[in-house]
Amino acid sequence: METSYTTNPRAEVKERFPLALLSLTLGAFAIGMTEFVIMGILPNVAEDLHVSIASAGQLITSYALGVAIGAPILAILTYRLPQKQLLCLLMILFIIGNGIAAVAPNYNVLMGARLFTALAHGTFFGVGSVIAASLVQPGRRAAAVSIMMAGLTVANIIGVPIGTFIGQHLGWRASFGAVVVMGVLSLAGILLLVPVIKAEETSSLTRQLRALFQPKLLLVLLTGAFGCASLFSVFTYITPLLEDITGFSENAVALTLVLFGIGVTTGNIVGGRLADWELMPSMLVIFAFLAAVLAFFSYSIHIPLLAVITIFIWGAGAFGVFPGLQVRIMTLAKDAPALASTSNHSALNLGNAFGAFFGGFIITHVGLSSLPWFGALLSSLGLVSATAVYVWDKKGGAR
Repeated sequence: METSYTTNPRAEVKERFPLALLSLTLGAFAIGMTEFVIMGILPNVAEDLHVSIASAGQLITSYALGVAIGAPILAILTYRLPQKQLLCLLMILFIIGNGIAAVAPNYNVLMGARLFTALAHGTFFGVGSVIAASLVQPGRRAAAVSIMMAGLTVANIIGVPIGTFIGQHLGWRASFGAVVVMGVLSLAGILLLVPVIKAEETSSLTRQLRALFQPKLLLVLLTGAFGCASLFSVFTYITPLLEDITGFSENAVALTLVLFGIGVTTGNIVGGRLADWELMPSMLVIFAFLAAVLAFFSYSIHIPLLAVITIFIWGAGAFGVFPGLQVRIMTLAKDAPALASTSNHSALNLGNAFGAFFGGFIITHVGLSSLPWFGALLSSLGLVSATAVYVWDKKGGAR
């Protein structure tokens, strides 16, 4: 039986919706900050803990794998908890994990803290997406999800530069301390503002797993993984691309990445609107657009002004597809929306890890300048799998 939700009366939801959604956005901001700020303070961490840069870099890889593997497991273990209660528990785990990171005496403890924190990442976005979608009318679900996800993208524009500045001037531990403060503020907002959303009937774990492993949903998860792999196969190496090929200085690269972050945030919001309008057709258009932009990037990377413009447009397209993916997954897995939504973030992080590995392989065996072409290839594979989902929907009479 389909799970239904009981929310506050319409007038109350309308009144509380903006602030309730803001608390979810703030949580997404904190999570995005802890995921990416480590990149800016990596040399400081390596020097203080007496490890190599390569070893410190494993703090990034392990976090992504922790999200990919741990998030579905945590979602399964906590599936009986009410959604708001689970969201609060996740933020408490997040605060504890970053608190341990801030006082970690050695590399191994810091690694453990990063893995522990990663558990909260995917499950927070999975449950948070379900709550965000339940706060609005069906025709606004993707927009609501995109607003919550905007916290993750804004973290790249504001949170990471601020966290890096703090770490460089007050020590890297202060960066994690700042993340703890953001987590506490988000927890307070969730407790005070997010309405209680109770499931009238909870599907059994077997039924939820059956809903998760349906072939069409797995194909949608694969589509998202291709999209994320396309992004990170190029973005992971964006600094050497801009410095070695375009000829940018370090400061110019930093400013360009801020512009990329603005594009990401814009695309995330616009993508949510497009998905509410026409979900699968808009997804097909965005994947085709991404393949074309990345192919063009192989040319524009040699011309500074065109490179900057392309990076902004690429960022907008790359994140424009994710709100629609999240909503499509939740509608397919009606018996397990939170578990499926969490699994989406696992798939995206696996795409992240594969993209970074694939990009490194291409650099070694083909060349740095060829990366955009192979990113375009991965976007094309995403287009193929999204097209297969669309055709499947049409044959089944689904909208």
